[in-house]
Amino acid sequence: MAGGPPNMTRHSLRARLWIGAAFSITMALAFAGLGLLTLFERHVERRIGEELRAQLNQLVAAVTITPEGEVALTREPVDPRFDQPLSGLYWQIDGPTRPGLMRSRSLWDHLVELSDDDLDPGAVHAHEVMGPDARPLLVRERRIRLQAVGGLTPLRLMVGVERAELIVARDAFAADMLPYLALIALVLALAAFVQIQTGLAPLDTVRRGLGEIRTGRTRRLARAYPDEVMPLVGEVNALLKAREQAIERARAWTADLAHGLKTPLGALVADAQRLREQGNASLADDLEHLAMAMRRRVERELVRARLRSGAGVQPSHADVVETIHRLLRTLQRTPEGARLDWQLVAPAQARAAVIQDDLLELLGNLLENAAKWARTEVDIRVTAGDRIEISIEDDGPGVPAEQTPRLGERGLRLDERREGNGLGLAIARDVVDAYGGVLDFARASKGGLSVRVRLPRDQVGSGR
Repeated sequence: MAGGPPNMTRHSLRARLWIGAAFSITMALAFAGLGLLTLFERHVERRIGEELRAQLNQLVAAVTITPEGEVALTREPVDPRFDQPLSGLYWQIDGPTRPGLMRSRSLWDHLVELSDDDLDPGAVHAHEVMGPDARPLLVRERRIRLQAVGGLTPLRLMVGVERAELIVARDAFAADMLPYLALIALVLALAAFVQIQTGLAPLDTVRRGLGEIRTGRTRRLARAYPDEVMPLVGEVNALLKAREQAIERARAWTADLAHGLKTPLGALVADAQRLREQGNASLADDLEHLAMAMRRRVERELVRARLRSGAGVQPSHADVVETIHRLLRTLQRTPEGARLDWQLVAPAQARAAVIQDDLLELLGNLLENAAKWARTEVDIRVTAGDRIEISIEDDGPGVPAEQTPRLGERGLRLDERREGNGLGLAIARDVVDAYGGVLDFARASKGGLSVRVRLPRDQVGSGR
C-alpha cells in the first residue's frame, strides 16, 4: 500500500533465505512426525493383531464339547485382564443359535455383536466392531466345528481389544518424539545459519572490497571469489575501469582548459603592466584586478571539476595538523594573517581520509575566510576520534543568525565591501560533501563565525 512501511523481506536476501529455511524445516519435520506416527501406529496395530491371534489360538485349543453336548473350556485364557470387568480385553464364543454362549468376565453383562460375514472354517478374520460403551474394538475371530453327539457343532470365537490402547500408545510415542523433533529443528536451524552465513559471506567480502575502493585503499576487487559471484565482480571491475578512464579524460580536459586559460590571462596581466608604464594606472589596476579574479575563479572551478570527477579514486591520506601548520606559515606572511594571533590546539597527528590537495583547498579557504574577518585572533582546534573534527573560530563581526544556514551557497557574499567572489565557503562545502563529511556554521563564543568540519578518519594511517 502506498505510504505504508517498507517490506523488509523484499529487500533482504538474508530474510528471504531464513523464511525459506524455516518453511522447509517446518514442513520436513511435520511430514517426518506424521510419517513416524503413522508407522508407529501400524507397527503397534500389527503387534496387537499378532497377540490377539495368539490368544485366539489358545481359546480355540481350550474349547471343547462335553458328553452332555455343552460347550466348555478345558482351561481359561491366562491374561488377567480377561477377569477384570471392562478391562478392554475380551473374548466371546457364539453358538449356532445363541450369541454370547460363553464370554470373558471382562465383558460383564455386555455382548459383542459380530458382523454377519461368512468365514471359511479355520480362517482368521480381522475387523473392527463396537464393544462395551460403544468403544471400538480390534477383533480377531474364527469359525470352528466341533464333534458332538448329534454331529458337528459350529462355533464362532472372538478375541478383541479396545482401540483406545492403540491411541494411548500412539499419543505416548508422540509426546516422547516431540523433544527429539525440537532438537532436530534446532540442529537444522544451526545448519541453516551456517549455510546462510557461508553463502552470503562472498557478498560481505564484495561490500568490504567496495568500501576499500571508495576510500582509495585499492583500485579493484580481488579475484578470489566463488564462481557464482565472479560475473558480478567482473562487471564491477569493468565499471571501475571505465570510470577511471572517464575521470582521466576529465582531468586531462581540465588540465588543457587550465593551460588554455592561463595564457590569455597572463597576456591580460602583461597588457595591464604596459598600460601602467604608459601612465594609465587606473585602467591598468582594473584590468589586472579583473585578470586575477578570473584566474582565481578558473582555479576554483577546476577544483570543483576534479571533485565531481571522483574524489577518493586515488589513495586518500592526509595529515590535518601538518596541513594546518603549512597553511599558517603561508598566511602569517600575508598582511591579513600577520596581524592576527593564531591559536592551534591539536594532537601530534590526525590523519584524514582525504586527498592532500583537496584538504589544502578546504582548509585554505576556511582559514583565509577567518583571516579576512577576524579582528585580533583565530582559534583552531583539532580532535581525532572516530572522525577528524576541525573547529575554526574568529572574533570578527560574525554572521546574522538568519543568514547562517545560507553560508556555503555559491556566490553568496554577505558584505560587498570586502574583496572576494563568494566561492571560498562554497568550494569548502563541495570538498566536504565529496568525502561524506559534515560542514557546520554557527556563532562563535567570541562573537565571530564558528566553522566545524568533520571528515572521515584514515583508519590505516591512524593505526586503527
